Amino acid sequence: MASWDPDVYALYRRYRERPALDLLTAIPHDLEPREIWDLGCGLGEQAALLAARHPGARVRGMDSSPEMLARAKALPARVEWVLGDIASFAPEVPADLIFSNAALQWVDDHANLIPRLVANLASGGVLAVQMPVADGLGWRGALTDIAADGPWAARFTGVEGVRHANQPEDYYAWLAPACPEVDIWTTTYLHALHGQDPIVDWTMGTTLRPYLDALPDGEKKPFLDAWRARLARDYPRRADGVTLFPFKRLFIVARKA
Repeated sequence: MASWDPDVYALYRRYRERPALDLLTAIPHDLEPREIWDLGCGLGEQAALLAARHPGARVRGMDSSPEMLARAKALPARVEWVLGDIASFAPEVPADLIFSNAALQWVDDHANLIPRLVANLASGGVLAVQMPVADGLGWRGALTDIAADGPWAARFTGVEGVRHANQPEDYYAWLAPACPEVDIWTTTYLHALHGQDPIVDWTMGTTLRPYLDALPDGEKKPFLDAWRARLARDYPRRADGVTLFPFKRLFIVARKA
């Protein structure tokens, strides 16, 4: 698992929070959960919101990064913070709500993961998921090209980055046998970013982490310089100083029978 820097991740908090809030508002309003899990809770803001929204529920936020959890624990929130891996998630008590914002893209084998998460829901429970669509196009494809073209390429053998997204139809097929209510949609957010290299700064907090972890210090700068040059070509800064950064995300809200 890649290392995580909470300060870098938080640079674009306003943009990262928008999809999470959109997912929160899509949770069925008649759900009265007693057991809530936020998987891949990161800095903990959404777990804290869930705890405030459902004061009678036991809320747990789980993440694999001790650094992220250390920051989350500083929140004045009624949340239990758990260090753990989504791939081995197995709660002792079935959950009424499993929430996961921008985390499942780091986990393998969704064909088994998604049904297993549903199996850990109580009857009538809800799975609410949002994750980036890594389809190999646009800036993600450009990063793949840069990683494969240079003296650093051998360093990335075995490096696991963001998984390519399955099709929405796949998720429906995995969910439908147990969930009569399945809502799946995609949204492309067009972020208007400011700064010298804002997309580099954005990806430093997430997508670049596995690549940078694999490089010795002396090779990080040449790799980042190549990434900056590619982004400057593909996503030029406008005359008003704004860099437009399209970001596609997949949303799933499914309710178990």
